[in-house]
This record gives sequence, structure tokens and C-alpha cells, in this order.
Amino acid sequence: MIPKPAVVLSSSELLAWMFATWPEIKKGQLRNWLKFQAVLVNDRPVTQFNHPLAPGDTVAIRSDRFAVPKTIVGAGIKILYEDATLLVIDKPENLLSIASEAEQEKTTYFQLTEYLRQGKPNAKERVWIVHRLDRETSGLMIFAKTPHAKEFLQGGWDLAEKKYEAVVEGRLAEDAGTFASDLDETNPFKVFSAPASETTRHAITHFRVIKRAPKRTLVELTLETGRRHQIRVHLADIGCPIIGDQKYGSRTDPVKRLGLHACYLRFPHPVTKNEMVFTSPLPKVLARLV
Repeated sequence: MIPKPAVVLSSSELLAWMFATWPEIKKGQLRNWLKFQAVLVNDRPVTQFNHPLAPGDTVAIRSDRFAVPKTIVGAGIKILYEDATLLVIDKPENLLSIASEAEQEKTTYFQLTEYLRQGKPNAKERVWIVHRLDRETSGLMIFAKTPHAKEFLQGGWDLAEKKYEAVVEGRLAEDAGTFASDLDETNPFKVFSAPASETTRHAITHFRVIKRAPKRTLVELTLETGRRHQIRVHLADIGCPIIGDQKYGSRTDPVKRLGLHACYLRFPHPVTKNEMVFTSPLPKVLARLV
């Protein structure tokens, strides 16, 4: 049951006011609404239990449960868009996309599922992963909220436009061009360019230099194929590994993270078929390097 919006009559702290105003609602439920940004004060989401209320303020519970753009949920995940069929998020660096044997809960998948279930362990809400980002990579990801949306998005994923920005060591010889090689992904920990064979898959990455610095270059990369570690391998192959990428030959790690960010996504909506376009600026800690 979602209570009706109410007007504050006297100064109070938010959670105490909610307890007094909506005594028919369990306190645990009110706390969950607060935790998952379902509480709006004057149409703005609030999570602070002691947020000060003034006479005339309006407090409401979001009935649609869709996140307000730029809402931050567990593990620093920023929700950029949400509707009944999909979630578009900005993933922070050093967060897994889905669970591994070593880590079950500190993952994007787990945190978004928790967000949808609003702390109710028996709730049926869930997400389906459409694509992955490496743990070390930040930026845009899509999660489906229905099996149909998952199948539609994955089925047309090769046609979706995906761009990344990378801060790399050294200077690329050309301002724009294309990398192409056959990638051997049989090693679970590291991918290599190799002669074409039954165990390789062809990979194509288009690049454009955005800015040059004395020892580093900022590069925009557009994926034509989506192989594992594709960008990292292609840049390492030309002697310009991404900063912080010791696995692929980087010698520097100036900001203690991989210098790779998923900055642009364009794809059709799984239901309306309208074109959806999302951008995410290069994190300031990386932008300062160039």
C-alpha cells in the first residue's frame, strides 16, 4: 500500500515524521522506501533519515518505483534511465558486472536486483544482463527488466553503437583509423591477437584521437565487434596500452585505475523501437591526465 502524499504542518525530521504520519505502514517498509530513494520531498528523492522538514513541505512515496535520473544506488551505481523494461546505468570502476566464484554480492547485477526488490528478499523483481563491462572499466551499461527486452537487445547488440574513451600511454601515429586482428580468447585471464584459426574470432575497433599530451593520448574507440578485452588488446598491440592496464603491458598507473570508460550507447528501445542515446563524460580523474 502506497500512502497518499502529505503536507508537513510543523518542523520535524523526515523518518520521525513518516512514522507519525503513516502509522499503518510498517517501520521497516518506511525505512526501505527511504533507503531505495522512493521518498520524495518536494518532488526530490531523499535518503537521509534526519532530513529536516519545514511547514509546507510535501512528502510522497513514488508509486511507479522508477528511479529519478542520476539516482545513486548500491556500490555507487548511477541510474541514468529506467522504465518498465530496461535500466541504463553508469557503472563505477572496480565493480564486477555479474558474480564470480570469489565475489557474489559486490556486483552490478546484485545491487540492481536489490534496488528493484527494495529490500524484500522474496520479491520476484530481477534484472537480466544484456552485455558486460570489465571490472576495471567504468561507464554505460544496459540491464533488461524482462526476458523479452533481454532477447531483443542482445539480438541486435551488433547493431547498437558503442563508444569508449581511453587514456593510453604514448602517441598514436595516426589521428584516426581501424584496428583489426583475430583474437584468441581461450585463456580465461588474457586475450591475444593470433593468426586466424578455429579458436580465434575476428575483432574490429575504429579509433579517433581526441587529444594528445606529451606522454599520453586520449582516444575515442568505436566497436564494430564486441570481443573480450578487444580494446585493451588492440591498443597494446600498437605499443599504446591503456594506463593502469598492467595485464596488457602498461608501465604507468597514475590514478590507480584502468583508463577506459564506456562513454556512448545508441540502440532501439525494446518495446517502442524509439532510438535511445546515452552519454557519460570521461571521469575527471582521467580527463585531468590529458
